[in-house]
This record gives sequence, structure tokens and C-alpha cells, in this order.
Amino acid sequence: MDRAPGPSVRLKLTLSYTGFLILPAVLVLAALAAFLLRYQELAWDNEAGVIIAPPGRFLLRSFAPAAATVMTFLLVFGLVGGWILAGRMLAPLTRIMDATRTAAPGSLSHRIRLPGRRDEFRELADAFDAMLALLEAHVAEQRRFAANASHELRTPLAISKTLLDVAGTDPHHDTGEVIDRLRAVNARAIDLTEALLLLSRADQRSFTREPVDLSLLAEEATETLLPLAEKHGVTIETRGDVTPTSGSPALLQQLTTNLVHNAIVHNLPGQGMVWVTTSAHPGSVILTVENTGEKLTPQLVSTLTEPFQRSTERIHGDQAGLGLGLAIVATITRAHDGTLTLTPRDTSGLRITVQLPARTHSQS
Repeated sequence: MDRAPGPSVRLKLTLSYTGFLILPAVLVLAALAAFLLRYQELAWDNEAGVIIAPPGRFLLRSFAPAAATVMTFLLVFGLVGGWILAGRMLAPLTRIMDATRTAAPGSLSHRIRLPGRRDEFRELADAFDAMLALLEAHVAEQRRFAANASHELRTPLAISKTLLDVAGTDPHHDTGEVIDRLRAVNARAIDLTEALLLLSRADQRSFTREPVDLSLLAEEATETLLPLAEKHGVTIETRGDVTPTSGSPALLQQLTTNLVHNAIVHNLPGQGMVWVTTSAHPGSVILTVENTGEKLTPQLVSTLTEPFQRSTERIHGDQAGLGLGLAIVATITRAHDGTLTLTPRDTSGLRITVQLPARTHSQS
């Protein structure tokens, strides 16, 4: 915004300090002058016929130079002292402003780290440092996401080009096989593109909130993925309470489906278990999905919600996926003002908990 130049805050504070210093002095001197004018009367000696007390005007003439000297001293003292005091008080604000100018072009690694005890300026500096740290992490995540997305999208295109080149140079190559492989590669590229669009849509919160029961969504996701679970030899157990919340039914359905699908495909082959539980609490509802599987470390678990992050099993398994399942879950949870928690189970596998705000009567 283009603003007209104006006096600095330091100058305004200096003038304010000086004004508060001069005003009481002026009032005191004015009261003293009024007192002298009112109560200093002529005192005559009737026998001698002379004045034995000086008149008020004479006292004022003697008082005025001293008062002017005092006022001049207070004015100079107020201006100089106010300027120095305002500068010391505004020094933290200057550091914050310099940090803002440094961060404006995109340099987010700078921190203010304002020393001293807590006050308004230091709370502002700490909040600004926290905001810079959050922005830096978000920008780094977006850069990794863009690089990984470019790589993932480039892979099917490169495979398609190779298949077409081989088919073009070898006229006797089986055309049907090439078409089938191109169809599979193209389907994977479409799935990846739709997943990226879903991530963007959820992150922008461009949806209408409606009443939703997480327990019903969990049952629907379980029924839909039951054939996949039977194929992998995984048993699913579903239990829980009615869990009323509000949000996008489509996005929350995608969330529950991704969680159950993730628990099925990253499980023990032929003897795996998945537990889907819903519970209602004061002010919140919770969806928990647990599964057996490989032993996971807390370090690995902390990275699973990042886009295109894959565990060893996900890389080498037949259900490679897109690496976006849990990233989509994290984005949808965040868009619904919820909390996503991933913890490795004591024995093996993973426990994922989604906590969302409960639906109030005004939202029903």
C-alpha cells in the first residue's frame, strides 16, 4: 500500500513524553502565579505611610524569569530524554521490522531471538519467529512435494514414451501387449493426478460442511474394501459408538477409505488384522485404525504423512500405491480442524488416530 510520509513513532512518543512533562509544570506555575496575584495585597503602615509588603505584580516580575528558566529546562530535558527513552523502547520493534524486511523477499531462515524478559514486544518477536519457522517448514514441504510430484508424473510419461518407441521400431511387436501396458500406465497417471487435485481441494477448504457420522463412513469403507482384505488374508474388526461431526462427506469418506486401505495393504500376508474403532468424547470424536504389520520406528512413522513417502514394504509390495494416501488423510484432517496422530504399535504395525470436533446442536 502506498502511504503518504508522516512523523515517526519515535517522534510522536518524544512529543508525548515532553507534553506530559511540561503540562504539569505549566499548571503548577500557573497556580502559583494566580496565588501570588490573589493573595499578595498591599500592607500599609498607617503611622509611617509606607508599604511594608511588596505588591503581587512586583513578585510576579521577580518570579517570571525563574519560571521561564524552569520551563525551558523542562522542555529541553523532555525532548532529549523523551527521544532517548523512545529509542530504547522502540529498539525491539526496529529489530522486528528489520526481520520482516529480510523475510519479505523469501529469506525465511532469519530469526529475531529477542533477549530479555517477557513483555509485549518479546511476545510479538517470539510469535513472529514461530510464524517464520512454520512458513519455512511449509515452503520446504511444498518444494519437496513439487519435486516429488514432478518425478512421479514424469515416470509414467517416460514409460509411455519407451513403449511407443519400442513399438515404432519393432513392427512385429505385439500391439495388444503395448496397448495393455499403456492403459495401465495411463490409469496410474490419472489416479496420481486425481490424488493431487484432491490434496489441493482439501487444503483450500473449498467445501460445504454437513452433518457426518464417522462410524457410518468407517462401516462403508470396511464393506467396500472387504474383497481386498480377503485377497490379502486380512481380517477386519469394526466396533465403536456413533460419532457425529461436521464436514465434507466426500472428503471424510476418502479419509476413512485411505486409512482402511493403508491398514490392509501394509499388513502381514495371510494373517493380518485390522481394527477400526470409533468413539465419542465431550467436544470431539475419534476414529482409530490399527493394523498388524512390519515393525516400525518412530522416526519412520513421523515421515509417513509427507507426500510420496513410502516404507520399505510399500516400495517393494504389489500394492505400491501413489505415496499420497496418508498425505491426503493429513490434509483432510487439517482442513476439518482435526488432529492426526501416528504411533507404532508395541508389537508390530501402526496405530492411526483421527480426532475431529464433535458436531454441536447448532450445526445439526
